[in-house]
Amino acid sequence: MHSALRSFARGPLFRLFGWTSSRDAASATFLTAVFFAAMAAGPTSQAATLESVRARGQLICGINPNLPGFGQPDKDGAFKGFNADICHAVAAAVLGDPGKVKFVPLTATIRFEALTSGEVDLLTHNSTWTMQRDTGAGLHFTGVTFFDGQSFLVKKSAGITSVTELGGASVCTQQGSTSELNAADFFRAHKLRYEIVSFASDDDAAKSFGDGRCDVLTSDASSLAAARLKLADAENYVILPELISKEPLGLVVRDGDDKWFDVVRWTMNALIDAEELGITQANAAEELKSPNPEVKRLLGVEGKFGSRLGLSEDWAMRAVQAAGNYGEIFERNLGAASPLKLPRGINALWSKGGILYAPPIR
Repeated sequence: MHSALRSFARGPLFRLFGWTSSRDAASATFLTAVFFAAMAAGPTSQAATLESVRARGQLICGINPNLPGFGQPDKDGAFKGFNADICHAVAAAVLGDPGKVKFVPLTATIRFEALTSGEVDLLTHNSTWTMQRDTGAGLHFTGVTFFDGQSFLVKKSAGITSVTELGGASVCTQQGSTSELNAADFFRAHKLRYEIVSFASDDDAAKSFGDGRCDVLTSDASSLAAARLKLADAENYVILPELISKEPLGLVVRDGDDKWFDVVRWTMNALIDAEELGITQANAAEELKSPNPEVKRLLGVEGKFGSRLGLSEDWAMRAVQAAGNYGEIFERNLGAASPLKLPRGINALWSKGGILYAPPIR
């Protein structure tokens, strides 16, 4: 071992622990070696995702490929939807080009492994933010992109109007999802008989439900609205009004990479703040002349907030110009003008009856 390490071990550590013998000297030297090895490995063990994305010139986004309104390839193979637009916004903020995104289709069972293994840089898969996921398995949720809750899709002809009438039902759901666990908890808590029929993907679960393999389909309400679109007789199905869970859906990055975490979180915050400030995809460039200090900070006219993230000062403007503000992304993909026709509900801004707002950029 290097003489400097031996000197350190036999100095401060000896005094700290009151060691005196040669065996103590060996122990101190070993502990010192472990300490310095850990210190050396620490910074480089973190995934430097921002630098990797820049070097590659491309953002790799993990996405659910079978969820209309959130993520689905069009006839040309290009992914469209709410989640896809967020990936485009992050690519614009980081690389200056919303087109520099590679989408990797993932099932629920492999989505988190794909992130932790480095196969994808960012996971946007309608994943529910839970304590277990956020504090283990190397994952870190950056915030909520969509507030949802779990419900059930049933045939109108069944005459079911409430979740309390589902006793004895067979329930199609996606394997490895929070929906599977929530359904089991709900039926047990209400002392109702049930049978869970799980499938590898939400698409398989919806298809099997449509084929009559089970009585009801359960998932997040937004996912049920998307699943209903795929059914041949969509108008003959109804989503029950009650929600049996809280499902805050969010973006996920690898744990231990604070710089990338900040980039993703604040890009999403910028899209929400832009809606509140009236900054749109069409007027973002014109808003550079705004006298509003909040607008100036968001668009990079004042302050050095981009450099705090390791990005250019116009990072937020590039994100908004690429995909629009949060409201525009919602309405285009999920809102009244879309096939899903979802109401904003609690996903409206806090100033318009919802619970959505982002921390200020200041």
